[in-house]
Amino acid sequence: MKHFLLTWLGTALALLITAHIVPGFAVKGFITALVAVIVIGLVNALIRPILSILSFPITLLTFGLFTFVINALILWLASAITPGSDFKIEGFFAAFLGSIVLSIVSSFINYILRAVE
Repeated sequence: MKHFLLTWLGTALALLITAHIVPGFAVKGFITALVAVIVIGLVNALIRPILSILSFPITLLTFGLFTFVINALILWLASAITPGSDFKIEGFFAAFLGSIVLSIVSSFINYILRAVE
């Protein structure tokens, strides 16, 4: 349970950092980031498997690079269905760049948190 909470907090922090780096990517506060991370997790659990299966041929043809597009679509969808208007991604390019930055920052923060744990 402790690991889950630390991962949740770390990913929320990574979302806030990503919002400061990527133009068109906005998160208004830490509480909004916590809610957004839950929505991103739910969308990843429910929608991502379907998209991955449907896009397998193009993912195979692009040697896995189409996964970046799937990540961007998942993040963009999560911003569209997050309650309130405090988490916004304006356009596909912001979602694409944001998904790359978010995964790098989140990996780094979660690595640091695991080392401290």
